[in-house]
Amino acid sequence: MKPLEGFRVLEVAMYGFVPSAGAVLAEWGAEVIKIEHAVTGDPQRGLRRTGAFEVLGDPNPNWEHPNRGKRSVGLDMSKPEGREVLYELARRSDVFLTSFLPEHRRKFGIDVAEIRAVNPAIVYARGSALGPRGAESGKGGYDMTAFWARGGIAASLTPAGVQGMVPPPGPAFGDTISGTNLAGGIVAALLKRERTGEPSVVDVSLLGSGVWAMGHGIALSVHLDQPMVPPPLGAHGSPTNPLSGLYVTADGRYLSFVMMQPAKFWADVCKHIDRPELAQDPRFATAESLGANTAAAVEILQTVIATRTLAEWSERFITLAGPWAPVQDSRQVADDAQVRANEYLIRAGELELAAGPVQFDVTAAVTGPAPEFAAHTAEVLLELGLDWDRIIALQTAGAVT
Repeated sequence: MKPLEGFRVLEVAMYGFVPSAGAVLAEWGAEVIKIEHAVTGDPQRGLRRTGAFEVLGDPNPNWEHPNRGKRSVGLDMSKPEGREVLYELARRSDVFLTSFLPEHRRKFGIDVAEIRAVNPAIVYARGSALGPRGAESGKGGYDMTAFWARGGIAASLTPAGVQGMVPPPGPAFGDTISGTNLAGGIVAALLKRERTGEPSVVDVSLLGSGVWAMGHGIALSVHLDQPMVPPPLGAHGSPTNPLSGLYVTADGRYLSFVMMQPAKFWADVCKHIDRPELAQDPRFATAESLGANTAAAVEILQTVIATRTLAEWSERFITLAGPWAPVQDSRQVADDAQVRANEYLIRAGELELAAGPVQFDVTAAVTGPAPEFAAHTAEVLLELGLDWDRIIALQTAGAVT
């Protein structure tokens, strides 16, 4: 049994951020009913080009990633008949999940007061760009603006002298992280309701998630009153630790050492690169001397590591005691044996998608494909107890699709 089996989530949300929270909740076992505009659906369905990627035809990963495992209902909330259907669904749901801005929540009658009027026990969860308070709380935004740029991430990654800013590494990067945060908050609210009977209003913003992701750096910056300054491109890494940085291999790939206690691992690294004598070199014999002679150690390691391919080093470093990793692109990740062993990619219909990051009882998530537009409207309405005459009347009125 999945942890959230028996819980129903009513999702009134678009694009990537808040729907990705619904996707996580669906993987954890919740029934997620996604409300889409009766004519146009979620605009994310039409997202075909992201950066260098262009998707022709279906399935479309841009849509599938944040909407796997849900049911879709086409509904026009601007019509009284459509709103009544929404309220009936809210009466039977545990969570109301929305990305709508305050102005639109009021316009469509889906703000906290209206939803709580039909279901006082419901957990009301909101995803926003900039948070629920302050002068800009009514403004919208995307992960590029609120999470990446405003949250301090872009500036902390963009080296001095580089025009503009380093962009996010992929589409919906901040959306997906923020959506997972929102899913976790919802589960905490359900636990509180289970224990106390009191429902909560849950808020997660892209800006808040960006600040949290940068939390360590922001804490240092505030304490020392100075911003983070990224190292220049091409730099090895730590100026005082040869075992914390990047090294290029014979085939132009990179591997990353992150051994925070270099003296502890130095001899083992020397053995694995066939230079055991370096462990006795007085320049590298202690933590202090190793730090003082980092440049010399880096130069030696660069020369040696450049003699073999990444595949060769990966084979040799299977027994290496200290932490290290190959630098992989998004396609190479899919072939990583450790990714496959842990089932971090899962089948969702015709596609393989990244699984949510949480596993229960050492078991991979199981999910299905994202729904076709309005594919479950009639099914859900019948479950509500509406007969076919009523459903046809709602279709005729344009309230449902």
